[in-house]
Amino acid sequence: MPTKSKVVVGMSGGVDSSVAAYLLQQQGYDVIGVTLKFWSDSCLARSHEKCCGPQSISDARLVAHRLGIPHFILDEAEAFEEEVISPFVEQYRRGLTPNPCALCNEKMKFGRLPRKASAWGAEYVATGHYARIERSERETRLKKAKDERKDQTYFLFRLERKTLDRMLTPLGDYSKEEVRDLARQAGLSIWDKEESQGICFIPGNQYETFLAERLGSGKEAAGEIVDLTGKLLGHHRGIESYTVGQRRGLPGGQGKPLYVVDIDPEKQRIVAGPWEALHRTHCYLIDTNWQQPVPMGPLPVTAKVRYNYPAAPAQLTLLPGRRARIDFVHPQAGVAPGQAAVCYIDDLLLGGGWIERTADSPRWETAP
Repeated sequence: MPTKSKVVVGMSGGVDSSVAAYLLQQQGYDVIGVTLKFWSDSCLARSHEKCCGPQSISDARLVAHRLGIPHFILDEAEAFEEEVISPFVEQYRRGLTPNPCALCNEKMKFGRLPRKASAWGAEYVATGHYARIERSERETRLKKAKDERKDQTYFLFRLERKTLDRMLTPLGDYSKEEVRDLARQAGLSIWDKEESQGICFIPGNQYETFLAERLGSGKEAAGEIVDLTGKLLGHHRGIESYTVGQRRGLPGGQGKPLYVVDIDPEKQRIVAGPWEALHRTHCYLIDTNWQQPVPMGPLPVTAKVRYNYPAAPAQLTLLPGRRARIDFVHPQAGVAPGQAAVCYIDDLLLGGGWIERTADSPRWETAP
């Protein structure tokens, strides 16, 4: 690495991004800290503290001052609303389960920061993600973090190969405990800052309140809850309060626990069934993105259908039109349309796509 190569570090005010900046500085990089402001002042006045709100910006600025690096704030509130929040709300309206974090990484963090880095003559862009970058003369590869409990490659599957070439992830070889210890040793005041949970733009994880503000609520949002045969079990106040695999909010007294098996936006209907009905033998992906070459024929992989699910053995088959099919070796539960399905070979991230709602088979097809 040439001495004093310039790198732009996305600093959220949290422990991870702060230590990322510290480590890169220790490695000899010329570090520039940047915080993306996602919220207008009027939004913040109506809600609780949010990601990259005043406190987060203040924390990032204090860390930058401690490290002696320049710090800038980029107001991206309008773009965040258009490219992350609006699609999130629209997908819930359509009965899908969105993944805004993957979209935010693609559109905002690794969409906006590289442009600013280029304007400033910076060679690299870095964040506090737990992932590893492996470089050779021929290619750049994104691999799982050493600590798989914290691995965040699932949220990075949308990144293009050219983005990986300019990307640094200095936390990939550390555990969360080690990162906190580094922050403490470096004298960073945020070393014991509480880790954020859930989606950053939904205060207190109050999904229903947030979506009601965006979508409205009333009789037109209500609908039926039915079982697999179409028998009426009860009613709901809006499909946006449900996701595939959920138990909360379903009628009891059925002899066994019920789970959301499907969401039908056209009829505003929730389909509920037993645990067994959640399992799928396969799923289809749309709008796929592959960071590594993938052959057309079936390829053995491991696939994650949600971030907090373990990767499961499967076969990946590419299809025309940036689609793909994943066939699971063992049927998987909670395969939710709208969520991301991400594929790996060992610890190498191949890429993935969004799980498609298909019309070529029953929506609540169960495993044989």
